[in-house]
Amino acid sequence: MGDVDVDGGVRVAAIASLTPLEELDEDPFLVDTRGQHAMCARWAADRGYVVTRQLRVYALRTDHHALWADVDEGEVELFLAPNDRVLARALLSAADFAAECERRGVRLELAGLEEPAYTARDKAGVHRRLSMPTAGYDGS
Repeated sequence: MGDVDVDGGVRVAAIASLTPLEELDEDPFLVDTRGQHAMCARWAADRGYVVTRQLRVYALRTDHHALWADVDEGEVELFLAPNDRVLARALLSAADFAAECERRGVRLELAGLEEPAYTARDKAGVHRRLSMPTAGYDGS
């Protein structure tokens, strides 16, 4: 697939890594999926692209349906991860995923923007967001 215009932009699936909250102090960016998606959104907007899908995954197999459903439906032309660390955590094999993207003709990009600096307050905010149940969640 090439660059397909959708209201002036390429449709992007932004990949974020799910990382245990226990790793917040060691590597806050890998824990902060909201920050990862924000970086992807900035990168996409700078190019006039549109983020149409946000994926939050951990060690996902390259052949998993969740990765390719929107590609197969023509809803995604490009996968985007904030950086190689996120991609390596999100997928079981980043190299296999890159090879599959190439085989399918789907672009794979890394935003490569500078990661935010996390203060103790920022880390506490990430912790709060990730440790609180989602609105409407009843546990069943």
